[in-house]
Amino acid sequence: MKIGNLNINLVKYSFKPNGVRFLVVHDNEDTGVKAAFEYIRWSGGELIDSQYGSIRNYNFMYMDDAYHIDPNAIYTDIGVKTRLKMDPNSSVEVADKIIAAGKQILSFYDAARTGYILTLHNNSDGAFGIKSYATEGELASTTDSLYISPHWDPDDMLLVTKVALFNYLKKADVNVVLQSKFAENDGSLSIYGTLNNIPYINVEVQHGHQYEHLQLIEYALAALKSQNLIKPN
Repeated sequence: MKIGNLNINLVKYSFKPNGVRFLVVHDNEDTGVKAAFEYIRWSGGELIDSQYGSIRNYNFMYMDDAYHIDPNAIYTDIGVKTRLKMDPNSSVEVADKIIAAGKQILSFYDAARTGYILTLHNNSDGAFGIKSYATEGELASTTDSLYISPHWDPDDMLLVTKVALFNYLKKADVNVVLQSKFAENDGSLSIYGTLNNIPYINVEVQHGHQYEHLQLIEYALAALKSQNLIKPN
């Protein structure tokens, strides 16, 4: 794909496709990529990885103006246009190009056929985690329900959009948050999933916690299978 002068490659890695499909949208979050490789190596599945320069945001030039946007904020028209309103150089044409890129990613992942969206993200030690969704956290307004496990690092967690998935993972004693149906439309994949009634799970762990990421992937897939959401190809 191309936005302005930025080339974005979507690469699918596949081994014995079995209905399991991961998506990584940030090109600097490689712990999730490594954990997904480890999973499909032994159990089969597919990984779609976004590659555009080993950085977090899309940074591109268009008509001699510089733009920056988070690739997890490009999946709804409202989300994209709200973000771009903060940019003095924003235009309808730029918004349309970003929205088109989001649609290409969704089409390549093919959530309608897969039946769910399963993303892999990484964070920094102490900067973001399950406590960000607690009453005193910066994302408290996006939280419907929350479970904090005493047995897991607060940076290692799952976010879901369906009550049944939340209840399963809470019972499994892992850090999990149920996103509110009334969370602000920020253009993220979790909002896209909510608006389109597609179950969404994000497996979020601290950079370097590859073993923990693999563990939480297993829990996430078990939760999806408990709701018959993973359908073998």
